[in-house]
Amino acid sequence: MMLDEVLKANANFVKEFEPKKMSHMPQKKLAVVTCMDTRLTGFLEHAMGIGRGDAKIIKNAGNTIVDRDVIRSLAAAVYALGVEEIMVVGHYDCGMANVDPGKIRAAMMDRGVDQKTVTELDLKEWIGAIDDEEKNVVQTVEKIRGSQFIPSDVPVHGLIIDLYQGKLKVLVEDK
Repeated sequence: MMLDEVLKANANFVKEFEPKKMSHMPQKKLAVVTCMDTRLTGFLEHAMGIGRGDAKIIKNAGNTIVDRDVIRSLAAAVYALGVEEIMVVGHYDCGMANVDPGKIRAAMMDRGVDQKTVTELDLKEWIGAIDDEEKNVVQTVEKIRGSQFIPSDVPVHGLIIDLYQGKLKVLVEDK
C-alpha cells in the first residue's frame, strides 16, 4: 500500500530533518496558481527559483478557475498573508487539454457516481478541461484580474513552462 511507503519515507526524512522555525508568510510575497500535474512537483518551484517558504502555491487540475476556491485562496494570500504579486503558470502537454467528457462520465458512473448527478453536470467545465494551454493561462489571468476580491494594485502575470526543456514563457505581463 502507498501509505506504508509514505510513512517509511517520512521516518527516514525525520531522521535527517533539521527543524527550522519558519513564517507562514510567503517570503517572496508571491502566489502561484498552477496545475496539479505530477511532472511539476519538485520541478516548477526550482525552475522559478522558489524555495520552501517563498510562495503560496495553489494547484488544481489545469490551473483553471471554475469555482470560487482559487479566488478565495488568492484573496486570503493577499489580505492575510502579504502576497503582492500573482503568477498563473500553465504547462504544455497538460492532461486537462482535450479531456473527453464522455470517458469521464462513463468512468464516474462505473465507480458508483449517480447517473443523474453526472448527467446534470457540464463535465467539461466542471472538471476544468481546456482546449489550449496558452489560452487557458490568459483566460485564468483575466478571471483573477476581473475578480472583485483581487485589488487592482496586485500584478497578475501569466506564464507557461515547457516540461521537457524547463523554459518559462511569459504570456501576460501585468505592470
